[in-house]
Amino acid sequence: MPRKIVEEADISIPEAKMILEKAQEPNEFQRRTLDYLIKFTRVDPSKVEKLVTALTKKHKLEKKEIIQIINCMPKSSEELRAILAVKGKVILSNELDAILKDIEKYRIIKE
Repeated sequence: MPRKIVEEADISIPEAKMILEKAQEPNEFQRRTLDYLIKFTRVDPSKVEKLVTALTKKHKLEKKEIIQIINCMPKSSEELRAILAVKGKVILSNELDAILKDIEKYRIIKE
């Protein structure tokens, strides 16, 4: 059965998880996707918008960059630099540390 695209938007892993959790009678593909999202969610879905706003205002990052940061939740400035370097941005170490400090407040600790 072909799938119909209802809406297209850039969303993070936690946002996708929140959407699929609301699905009534999910099919096999949706259940498998939800299992993946549960394993790799590093931010409480209810706090994603707050984190996006904070990173946009304080650090002047684009939404796509922020989504990548939320999906990966880097722990070091090297990891963060690798995410941001894709667009050729050069960010000073103190700015990277400030971003890491901000995202750490939202990290879910997983055992």
